Amino acid sequence: MLDKIFMKKTRRGNILKIVREHYLRDDISCGSELCTHMSCLSSNQTNQPKSAINLKSKTVLESKPLSSSSLFTDSHYIIPDTNIILHQMDVIEDPAFKNIILCQTVLQEIKQRSISCYQRITQLLNTPDRRVFCFVNEFHRDVFVTKMDSETINDRNDRAIRQVCKYYSQHLPSIKIVLLSDDVDNLRKAREEGILAVSCREYVESMSRPELVDRIAAKEEKKSAEELDEKQLTDSTRKNKHIVFPEHWKLSDIQAGLKSGKLFQGTYQSSRENYLEANVFLNDNEKYPQIFLQGYRNLNRAVHDDIVAVELLPESEWATPTSLILEEGEEDVGDYINEKEEDEQIINKPNVKKLPSGRVVGIIKRSWRPYCGMLQVSDLTDAVRHMFIPSEKRIPKIRIETRQSEKLKNQRIVVSIDCWPRDSRYPLGHFVRSLGPIGDKDTENQVLLLEHDVPNYPFPQAVLDCLPSLPWTIPEEEKAKRLDLTHLNICSVDPPGCTDIDDALHCIVLPNGNYQCGVHIADVTHFIRPGTAIDDEARRRSTTVYLVDQRIDMVPELLSSNLCSLRDDGARYAFSVLWEIQPNDAKIVKTEFHKSVILSRASLTYVQAQMKIDDKTASDELTQGLRRLNKIAKILKAERIRNGALSLASNEIRFNLDSETHDPIDVISKELMETNSMVEEFMLLANITVAKKFMKFFHNVHVLDDIRHHRSAILIL
Repeated sequence: MLDKIFMKKTRRGNILKIVREHYLRDDISCGSELCTHMSCLSSNQTNQPKSAINLKSKTVLESKPLSSSSLFTDSHYIIPDTNIILHQMDVIEDPAFKNIILCQTVLQEIKQRSISCYQRITQLLNTPDRRVFCFVNEFHRDVFVTKMDSETINDRNDRAIRQVCKYYSQHLPSIKIVLLSDDVDNLRKAREEGILAVSCREYVESMSRPELVDRIAAKEEKKSAEELDEKQLTDSTRKNKHIVFPEHWKLSDIQAGLKSGKLFQGTYQSSRENYLEANVFLNDNEKYPQIFLQGYRNLNRAVHDDIVAVELLPESEWATPTSLILEEGEEDVGDYINEKEEDEQIINKPNVKKLPSGRVVGIIKRSWRPYCGMLQVSDLTDAVRHMFIPSEKRIPKIRIETRQSEKLKNQRIVVSIDCWPRDSRYPLGHFVRSLGPIGDKDTENQVLLLEHDVPNYPFPQAVLDCLPSLPWTIPEEEKAKRLDLTHLNICSVDPPGCTDIDDALHCIVLPNGNYQCGVHIADVTHFIRPGTAIDDEARRRSTTVYLVDQRIDMVPELLSSNLCSLRDDGARYAFSVLWEIQPNDAKIVKTEFHKSVILSRASLTYVQAQMKIDDKTASDELTQGLRRLNKIAKILKAERIRNGALSLASNEIRFNLDSETHDPIDVISKELMETNSMVEEFMLLANITVAKKFMKFFHNVHVLDDIRHHRSAILIL
């Protein structure tokens, strides 16, 4: 056991000494099938609960992994450091990389620095065939290292990773251990300590995979322009040298500027019409809600959606947006430009009110993501540097290196930005993957999904493991806990082709002449428990997304279109709200809430339901129930309108698809019927009723907590 001691400063300025006990063990598994040590074998046999991350003891690493590297032809395990995971995940995610030992030190650092990268590496850890093992080195007695007084946290973590390499080399002498790092200092120290260490580029180039080399992230190198002082740049220097953007301020200077009011923090939004203009939208600033930016040097390497620090220019330098649409050409014009050329492209009208203008002095948070677009192949023969044209016009062109230009020139591809040096007109990036031919329907659908950040990957095995097995039936013990409503004539009313039916309705006449109306919502919570893998995945996807010819589900189809869909082919779990309503004025006499079991009698479209209501010859119980529901819905809507409800509506369209190719052949406007309003009114009534229930019994946590204090500001829609 060790004591971790650190000092903490409170808000009042007091210094607290914090002491934490850190327990070390010697029975932590190395995760290899080669291991014969008793401590690892006993750890492998320990039964431990499953975790979201592969931290439990088990053998993951193969005994004889195949090598695809010409540098290391023998079997070997790879240990990447933090910068490899942060910057080279597009390479690491390739199936060629297997039998990877991920240090707990690296995983913890990744979680702190990049949540998106942490999610990606977590997914690899949970993919069995990738053979990625997380070694808990921070709690291993033989591997744990303490921070020295002269060390930075980064240096200590690098030393901890090197210690893991040495431990595995001694623990498993029959297999080689290779450290993967792009940190020059870490590589030098590793080699001095006798560790096999290479950079990501060296390792990938030895694999004879040109397409994998293209995925290596570019590194920003210090060049002469980086060392130039802003004051030393004369007018002639600016005209004849590469673009030299102003140097970004240090974070400490930015924080001081924000605190003093000299700088402002906001969200950078590029213009779609003019690539030399942008706006920075400030939060909670009444005087300057937004600051206008114009010109390369004032934009200063910011990219759309970045969080930036801006400095307000003197009022004499304020500008106004140009009225011309200005798009940057597709060709790579190099890194040369002068202020005269830029002034010719920016035309400011005289005697026009100027906008508060400023310049970007620093990037607080980058919002870079993978971008879709096309490759603009260089005119030079055998060139490896080419321009990438993003589909999103607010993103600048990106310069990438690829040896597959002939193959990719007619493809939609994905590219990530790596850095934007001061002496480069364009950001530098790397090729990630190809989506398919330009103009292909499936390819363009992929572009839409990726550009709007819609998750579109198969559900992980951990999610599928949460699903019930088929054939599925309702257990008698669960049925006994719920209100049995299978005797009622319940039906659903939805758009045509709907398979994920999440609500249903019914209405019967009670012995006293009043109506019993019910709304039944599919009980998804029975199958999706909080904290499970399927719950986390549903939260990540947020909603089901519909394209013209496909649907991207929030939960697996077994739930969305079957067990949690209130279809007319069997009993289903539901949450039910039942009202006793007076038929003449729709006054609610009594309300009940139940977990229930229902059996839908019909899955109707809006048109089918309307035809039943209008058919004077139809007198079955289901049709009469629809008529009663429609009658009550009209009264409820009229009452809402009298109370000042806000009605929001827009035209909806529907695509007619070819029956064979499923290509869209016609677009028609949806016709709204009384049944549309009928369903809408009862869904609103159900939501309002549940909200009032929450307000009564969960007054400290319900979402309408402020309704008691701001009743005049509440509109019940």
